[in-house]
Amino acid sequence: MELLEQKILSEGKVLSDTVVKVDSFLNHQVDPVLMQKIGEEFAARFSDKKITKVLTLESSGIAPATMTGLTLGVPAVFARKRKSLTLVDHLYTAEVHSFTKNTTNEISVSKDYISKDDTVLILDDFLANGQAVRGLMDIVKQADASLAGVGIIIEKGFQEGGKQLREQDIRIESLATIASLEGGKIDFKNEGATV
Repeated sequence: MELLEQKILSEGKVLSDTVVKVDSFLNHQVDPVLMQKIGEEFAARFSDKKITKVLTLESSGIAPATMTGLTLGVPAVFARKRKSLTLVDHLYTAEVHSFTKNTTNEISVSKDYISKDDTVLILDDFLANGQAVRGLMDIVKQADASLAGVGIIIEKGFQEGGKQLREQDIRIESLATIASLEGGKIDFKNEGATV
């Protein structure tokens, strides 16, 4: 998705050989026009599936998941990382380790919002080592729902998550795949190249 890649190049800040900061448009301040385009792109890429729910993780995934759900005409559900007084039982839960924050959280989704009748599209902002996707997949499995695939806004192609998930025959659609952040420069993977 060229629009996204241009946004990453113009506003992304490389913090290290493994971390790029995109908080000006994705995970702190949100660019709603870009989110709408992202939602339309994911809806088009997964148009062959009969998706009934879009599942993401709070908080960075909420805006793109909402726009994808809006385009598909289905609800967006987000897994919570924090405990809530109103969300204490009747839950699907999974453990997720965050590469960027180096923390492990128990994520949870109410059993009221995903069931065996659902076909779920998992959506996340970044794919690095794949821990968030695995946690969300665990929730889909606990619900006995069907997995349509995984939509990723930015994949770090130099890390193993995407490769490992694809080896398990998980359909992954990444809108932008970064091949390298070495030397403070953002290089994208060429179309058709392998990660």
